[in-house]
Amino acid sequence: MSLFKARDWWSTILGEKEEFDQGCLCVADVDNSGSGQDKIIVGSYMGYLRIFNPHPMKPGDGVQPEDLLLEVQLREPILQVEVGKFVSGTEGLHLAVLHCRKLCVYAVSGTLGNVEHGNQYQIKLMYEHNLQRTACNMTYGPFGGVKGRDLICIQSMDGMLMLFEQESYAFGRFLPGFLLPGPLTYNSRTDSFITVSSCRQVESYKYQVLAFATDADERQEPEQQKLSSGKRLVVDWVLNIGEQALDICVVSFNQAVSSVFVLGERNFFCLKDNGQIRFMKKLDYSPSCFIPYCSVEEGTINTLIGNHGKMLNVYQDVTLKWATQLPHIPVSVKVANLQDLKGVIVTLSDNGHLQCSYLGTDPSLFQAPRVDSREINYEEFNAEMKELQKIIKEATKTQGILLPIDSEVKAEAVPSVTVKITIQSRVTAQKPNLAVCVQAPLAVTCDQFIFDDLEPDSSETVVLSVFLKGSCSPSELEGSCVVSYSTPTELNPEGIPKVAQCNFRLPLRLICFPTQSSKAANHKLTIDTNKPPISFLTIFPDFVDPSEDDQANVLGFQFLTGSKTTLLASKTSQRYRIQSDQLEDLWLITKELMLRLEEHFKKQNCKDFACSFSGSIPLQEYFELIDRHFELRLNAEKFQELLSERAVQFRAIERRLLTRFKDKTPAPLQHLDTLLEGTFREVIALADAAEENQANIFQAFTKLKSATHLVIMLISLWQKLSTDQVAILEATFLPLAEDTQELGWEETVDAAISYLLRTCLSKSSKEQALTLSSQLCMPKDTSRLKKNITLFCDRLAKGGRLSLSTDSATQQAAVMPGGCTTITESDLEERTVILGSTAMFPTNCCTARQGVGIYS
Repeated sequence: MSLFKARDWWSTILGEKEEFDQGCLCVADVDNSGSGQDKIIVGSYMGYLRIFNPHPMKPGDGVQPEDLLLEVQLREPILQVEVGKFVSGTEGLHLAVLHCRKLCVYAVSGTLGNVEHGNQYQIKLMYEHNLQRTACNMTYGPFGGVKGRDLICIQSMDGMLMLFEQESYAFGRFLPGFLLPGPLTYNSRTDSFITVSSCRQVESYKYQVLAFATDADERQEPEQQKLSSGKRLVVDWVLNIGEQALDICVVSFNQAVSSVFVLGERNFFCLKDNGQIRFMKKLDYSPSCFIPYCSVEEGTINTLIGNHGKMLNVYQDVTLKWATQLPHIPVSVKVANLQDLKGVIVTLSDNGHLQCSYLGTDPSLFQAPRVDSREINYEEFNAEMKELQKIIKEATKTQGILLPIDSEVKAEAVPSVTVKITIQSRVTAQKPNLAVCVQAPLAVTCDQFIFDDLEPDSSETVVLSVFLKGSCSPSELEGSCVVSYSTPTELNPEGIPKVAQCNFRLPLRLICFPTQSSKAANHKLTIDTNKPPISFLTIFPDFVDPSEDDQANVLGFQFLTGSKTTLLASKTSQRYRIQSDQLEDLWLITKELMLRLEEHFKKQNCKDFACSFSGSIPLQEYFELIDRHFELRLNAEKFQELLSERAVQFRAIERRLLTRFKDKTPAPLQHLDTLLEGTFREVIALADAAEENQANIFQAFTKLKSATHLVIMLISLWQKLSTDQVAILEATFLPLAEDTQELGWEETVDAAISYLLRTCLSKSSKEQALTLSSQLCMPKDTSRLKKNITLFCDRLAKGGRLSLSTDSATQQAAVMPGGCTTITESDLEERTVILGSTAMFPTNCCTARQGVGIYS
């Protein structure tokens, strides 16, 4: 037994397969014995009414028969039981039982028994009210300030408050803006009713306002409930709590401030009588029931809150004072005086577990059994230690490398590159923040790092991993690091914001691995050079097995996404051929080939190495990728329109259904519920299809960017463009980092190419006089774009050259290329990002030490 378990004083299980809820439990001296001892009254949804007078149980003994005073099966389910002064002419306590369509008031009495079975208890029906509306809950109190008696208020499922002056029906009023019933209680200090509406607002209504409002129908007999709507009520005060409420309780103790307690789904509120919040407590669990009770400390109130974790927490205002474990989830909790024991906690579960317990720290009598001692086998011990040390040693080899796992990656093994970034500061750097960015579908394990202030000549080092997350290859293997920081000055001690950045290039092994070459391919291109071909053993050592001589001139690359690319070096000419079944897959292999050739001849001190391209630009294959991307964008628009239509239809059906449900004279639904369910399924199906289409758009745009990079490189080699001209070409064909429905690639590129055709590539002054549309919008098709791209290439072939206009606005559109530092396949000399240079936005280079590992 745990130290913090609730001490079981008395417990029993009620019936078999019966259900109970919040209003099914009540404690009071219902038989008017005058002894000050409470009885426990329990009603069930099966219609059973039970009254208990518990006695302390001895260890090992069960419930004694005399503990159950009365058990009666009523004909209808019992929603709530309450004890009060409900009968006129007497101030004795009587039992009120609320059924779905009936309110019954009973007198509970006991007669002395002449045999050993003890006293005999019975109930006598004093009066009953047949309800014309389905009841939800009830509350009672001295409404209107009456003395010596209690009146009853019942809330119906459709929002009507029905008030009964004991044996007679008084009046009925409808709550304004009602949708669903909430908890209801009566505040005798302000003579008002407090409830929580479906708008998640605590609302208070004065009894006098209810009484003087126009009745539902004065022409009928006052004893009958009315079916038509009455006058709208004016709320006394409203407090928005932002959540549904489980229960409301009004307390007033001598030494405590009068308060209204509201138990929400995630918060616990204490309000003043005027609706102002005295305090609130955010709960880190899901509560199930609560009850405030008197505290021993003046000015505070204790509260018991049960939760779905079988815990009962004791709060003094907002401070947790005790927590105890229960054997069940309580749906109702009360505090009673039983057998001269004050403050017994009575809890009831939804399946009928009734328990009386108290809080305490009685020592546990349980003693752990003695463990049988055995001699240690040192040989087995040493063998086990060696095995464990071997496992620890293998685990530490990959420490710091995070395993990327994603459902989009179809490959069983995903390479991961470890990047090490060092930041050095020559000055005082305040609030340095490092951001690491790679192009999707590449991803990093952590892209933001926040450091403490850096002192001069200090450094910080971070390690992260880059991996492929997606089912397509990236268009670039480049990443960037940006450090933002502030440098304090005499005039500005808060610091002047500055930025330092550097770029790095990731290895090709991150997205592909060597494989057998393929002779057949759909797309081929040939790169000419002015130097003899270099063996792949030299420029691709990470992809070639030195023992295989056939890979010196032929090399195969298998992408993780499933496609294959082959690289061939001519034995008789100075050419290299790249071929693949997918046009976009030629880009990264071609770029890697040119970069490695440039690095090789640079190491050989050869400065005249150059590449060229004399073939035809693959525009038709490129246009197919454009059409595929544009088709998906059109599909996205269609999905958006269909979703909007179905959403409007769904809301219209909802409004009609709510009108039917709130109607005082019920009408048939006319299959509106079936139509609502069908529309809901259509909305979900359309949303799933739109989400899938969005993922396809991302893949298509990534492939389009790769093909665009390839076309830009081929055009620059074909026309031998300068660095500035290549920058203009890249700004024209790759203006967007992301593609959206509002601003897409097609209309942006079309506008840029049209501008070049009108300015630097124009053939006459007539073309220069043409005006372009100032508004970018999604075109109807791609015919104009494809025509402009073809014309653009034709103008370049006829001698046109790219240049910037003298217009200042055009000059600002110039894009200057940035340098990148390659992450090689072996450990390199570490370089760092240096903070504190004189430029406001210095661009420094950093090299990250990396290693490639395969993780399944």
